[in-house]
Amino acid sequence: MTINHQEIELIDSFEQIAVEIHPSAKEGSKAVAQEIAKLIREKQAAGQKCVLGLATGSTPKYMYAELVRMHKEEGLSFKNVITFNLDEYYPIEPDALQSYNRFMKEHLFNHIDIPEDQYFIPDGTIPKDQIKKYCEQYDRKIEEFGGVDLQVLGIGNNGHIGFNEPGSNLNSHTRLVTLDNSTRLANAYEFPNMSQVPRLAITMGLGSIFKAKRILLMAWGSHKAKIVCRSVEGQTSDQVPASLLQQHPNCQFVIDEQAATELTRFKEPWLTGDCEWTPSLIRKAVTSLALKLNKPILMLTDKDYNENGLNDLIVQYGSAYELNIEEFNSIRDTITGWPGGKPGPQLPNHPERSEPAKKRALIFSPHPDDDIISMGGTFIRLHEQGHDVHVAYQTSGNIAVTDEFVLRFIDFAVGFEGMFDIDKSKSSQILDEAKAFIRTKKPSQKDTPEIRAIKGLIRRCEAKATCRYVGIPEENAHFMNLPFYETGLVEKKPMGPEDVALTVELLRKIKPQQIYCAGDLADPHGTHKVCLDVIFAALDIVKQDDWAKDCWVWLYKGAWQEWDIHEIEMAVPMSPDQVLQKRLGIFIHQSQKDVVPFQGTDLREFWQRAEDRNANTADLYDRLGLQKYAAMEAFVRYHFM
Repeated sequence: MTINHQEIELIDSFEQIAVEIHPSAKEGSKAVAQEIAKLIREKQAAGQKCVLGLATGSTPKYMYAELVRMHKEEGLSFKNVITFNLDEYYPIEPDALQSYNRFMKEHLFNHIDIPEDQYFIPDGTIPKDQIKKYCEQYDRKIEEFGGVDLQVLGIGNNGHIGFNEPGSNLNSHTRLVTLDNSTRLANAYEFPNMSQVPRLAITMGLGSIFKAKRILLMAWGSHKAKIVCRSVEGQTSDQVPASLLQQHPNCQFVIDEQAATELTRFKEPWLTGDCEWTPSLIRKAVTSLALKLNKPILMLTDKDYNENGLNDLIVQYGSAYELNIEEFNSIRDTITGWPGGKPGPQLPNHPERSEPAKKRALIFSPHPDDDIISMGGTFIRLHEQGHDVHVAYQTSGNIAVTDEFVLRFIDFAVGFEGMFDIDKSKSSQILDEAKAFIRTKKPSQKDTPEIRAIKGLIRRCEAKATCRYVGIPEENAHFMNLPFYETGLVEKKPMGPEDVALTVELLRKIKPQQIYCAGDLADPHGTHKVCLDVIFAALDIVKQDDWAKDCWVWLYKGAWQEWDIHEIEMAVPMSPDQVLQKRLGIFIHQSQKDVVPFQGTDLREFWQRAEDRNANTADLYDRLGLQKYAAMEAFVRYHFM
C-alpha cells in the first residue's frame, strides 16, 4: 500500500480526543443542542426512550436555552426523554438558589414537556446514613433505563468532571465526595461568601460516566484552555480526571476558540504541518521561542530556529539576524508613555495617532473598580496629559458588596443622625428595615431592592472617589446601571436591547475619539463578557456616525488575566511611584478589600493581582531584551469599522 503523505492531516496530531472547535460558546452550544435534538427525534421515530446525562453550571446554559427554543419554536418534544443529572451539592435544599435541582428547573425542565417522573437529580437532603444506599439505587435506575445514550459534561479548572476530583478512581460509582478546595473556590461566586460553599457533593462516578454510549464535553473561555489541552494532549492520569476520557471509545470535546488557544495546533501550529506565516504568527513564534529558551530576541540563532520547528522562517528571512531585528523593532514600538498619542510630529509606528493632540477618551468599566484595577496607570496618565477622560460604569456592582459592609454603613448613617440630633425620616426607616433584613437573611435569600440600592450606592461613592483621586470632574463619571445586571443574583439576564440603547445614547453624547473597554472573557461570573458584547453591539449601530469614523477602540484585560505577549499592540509602562499611585487608587474601593465575594480561584486581593500582572508583563518585555520597567498595562486594538 502506498501512502500519500500530502493527504495525511497533521493539524490535530497531538490530540488524543476528538475536538470540535466553534467560534463562540453560543455556536458550540447550539451544535451540541442540535445533536441532542437529532438523537431525541431518532429515538422517537423508533419508539424508544432517549436517556440523557446532564450537567449544570455556566457551561451548558446556552445549550439549555437552545433546547428550550427548539421545543417552543420547532416542536421538539421531550416526552420520550429520561435525564440523569451528574451531581448536586450536599447538604442543600432543592429550592436553594445554588441548588442544581433549582438550576435545572429554571433553565430547562420548567420550559419543556418532559414529565416530572422522567428527570432525576441527586437529592441533597438525603440523611447521611442513607446516602450509600441512595447512590446505589441511582446507578441501578440508570441501568434499568438501558444506560445513558449521551452524556453532557463540563470541565473544572483542575480537570474534574462531575464532582470527580483529582484522584478519583476510574471504576468509581455515584457517591458522596469531598470537594477539592480549588473547586470550592471556583464555585464561590455562586455563594455570598466562601464559608457557605458546601464541602461535600453527591456525584456520578467516573465508572458511571464511562458507561455512557457517547460523551460530549463542553468548555468555553480562555480560562479553560490549559486544562483542555492537558486533558486532550497530555498523559492520562487520575490527577486530571478529564484526561481519562482518552480511554472512552466515543468521546468528543466541543469547545470555543478561546478554550482552544493552548492546543498545539493553535499555540505552536508550526509543529503540526505547514502554516501561513502572518505577521501575528511570526511574532508569536519568535516571542515563544525567546521565552522558551530564555534568550533575548536579538540573541536567537539560526540553530535555535532550526531545532524548534521554525526552519521555514529562516528560509523566508534568510537569517535569524534579519528576523530578530524586525521583530525586536516591532515589539519595541508597542511601548509608549503616551496612550492618547504623542503630540508633535507624526510617528508612523506609534500605537496611537498624534492628532487630535487632546482626545475625548471614554473608559468603559464593567464594575465600579475595573477602571482603576485594570488600567489605572493609563487612566491617570491620560488625564495628566490633558485628555478629556470620561468613565462609564456599566453595572452597579452591588452583588459584590458584603452584608457586613452594608451594616457598617447603616450604623454610620444612623449614628450620624443621632450625633447631630437629626429627626428620623423615611430614609431612617429604610435603613432600619434594611438592617433588620440582613440580621435574619437566609443563605439562599436574595437581597431586597432596598439592600441592592444601598450596596450600589456604596460602590457608586467609591467610584466617584476614584474619579476625584485621578482628577477628572464629577460630570465625567457616568453610571449606566445596565439592566441585565440587576437581578439581585449571581445569575444575570442576557444582554437586552435596553442595555445596547443606553450604551448607544452615551456614545453619541460623548462622541469619543478613544474608547477603552474590558476584553476579558475569563471573568468567572460573565459580567465582563456581557458588557463587552453590549459595547460591540452599540458600536455596530454607531459605526456610520461621523465621529465614529475617527474613533479607536482599545481592549484591556480585567483582574483575571493578561494578553499574551505576542498579542499586545500598546504597552503603557509605569514607574515604581506610578505603581504605588495606582495601588492607592484601588484602595479607595474599601468594599472590595480583604474579603472579596465571588473572586473565583484567586485568593489575592485585586490590587495584588493587578500589580503582579502588570509586573509580569514588564518582566516579559525585559526577558525579550526590551527596556526594563516596574510594570506595564497592555492593550489590544479592536477594529469595528
